[in-house]
Amino acid sequence: MATFEVIGGNKLNGEITPQGAKNEALQILSAVLLTSEPIEIHNIPNIIDVNLLIELLQEMNVSVEKIGSNSYKFRADDVDVEYLQSEEYFKKSGRLRGSVMLAGPLLARFKKAYLPKPGGDKIGRRRLDTHIIGFEKLGASFSYNSNTGFFALQANELKGCYMLLDEPSVTGTANILMAAVLADGTTTIYNAAYEPYIQQLCKMLVRMGANIVGIGSNMLTIVGVVKLSGTTHTMLPDMIEIGSFIGLAAMTHGSITIKNAAVAELGIIPEKFRQLGIEINIVGDDIHVPAQDKYEITKFLDGGVLTIYDNPWPGFTPDLLSIVLVTAIQAHGSVLIHQKMFESRLFFTDKLIEMGAQIILCDPHRAVVIGLEREKQLRGITMSSPDIRAGVALLIAALSADGKSTIQNIEQIDRGYENIDTRLRALGADIKRC
Repeated sequence: MATFEVIGGNKLNGEITPQGAKNEALQILSAVLLTSEPIEIHNIPNIIDVNLLIELLQEMNVSVEKIGSNSYKFRADDVDVEYLQSEEYFKKSGRLRGSVMLAGPLLARFKKAYLPKPGGDKIGRRRLDTHIIGFEKLGASFSYNSNTGFFALQANELKGCYMLLDEPSVTGTANILMAAVLADGTTTIYNAAYEPYIQQLCKMLVRMGANIVGIGSNMLTIVGVVKLSGTTHTMLPDMIEIGSFIGLAAMTHGSITIKNAAVAELGIIPEKFRQLGIEINIVGDDIHVPAQDKYEITKFLDGGVLTIYDNPWPGFTPDLLSIVLVTAIQAHGSVLIHQKMFESRLFFTDKLIEMGAQIILCDPHRAVVIGLEREKQLRGITMSSPDIRAGVALLIAALSADGKSTIQNIEQIDRGYENIDTRLRALGADIKRC
């Protein structure tokens, strides 16, 4: 098991370019199964979760050709559908939550698919009800194997219908959308997620020949087509990395420029960090976070303590709440962090408290951070990364701390952040992979 050894206290300075978006990549890569024609995808992040999905596609006999450092050409013209029943597929797909998004394309094109029990981060229950119910409404039937933890899906024919999702699930919307583009008739998905990643998937599918109306809204109307063609697609930069770098600059008292950040696609993210008192200057498509002696958390207009919570897009993404929490540690003032979606995502705060942070964990969903105002540094400790986002939050804390920190289980960080140690060393970080 690899670890990071970090000597904290360096002010990080320089330029950094965000990787391609992890959450977009898992959807876009799954969509290559919808056509037998070639698809080129650019700005694919070189991270564990994405590489695992590419391996799965290769083992399903999808042709995969690397044509650049972060670019691939895919062709799914001879897919081995029987591989889906193999022990190898059960083991590998169960390690990766993103593999659930193979189900929609497989069901649409080959009329059968398998959904593994969700893998990935251990951050609470991550149910598949939205996916399964959506597929059922399109005409699929399912059975569940309690021994393997897999749902087997089958459909003689998918037929368009109206559906109101019980939650605006991003992966659920993507999965149902990919199934509907080849269904017979018209499908309307109401209460659909409409994050930039969903919009990117829709735009890609339209270029492939899909008929989709309502892109960028919570109601998608899809008129099924007989077949889809190939296309070329470029991923957005990862908004979670961008938010992480903003927090990193503030916590290390550094000056960082985030290049090519696709600012127009970031929604409310810059404003939430400004509420922590962080100065953010936008120049073209770049974000500059200058060094600040202090940053002061704003209050509500009535003088109440600021609350930052997650909401479906265009609300604040839950993936950045861990970063906001750790960034608030050295701020002037207090903030309540309310993580609504997952009941285990705030449990990493015990390590931050051990480092010297003033945090009150109210319950599994809420934590109050009382800023240290840079009057004392955090202290280095040994800790373990429980999930991708908490892992990077702990890494940011370690880089700002006094002394040496050891972060174990860094495979969790590698699942979502490309060569993070190498890129941080270029900014002046003292970090070693062991």
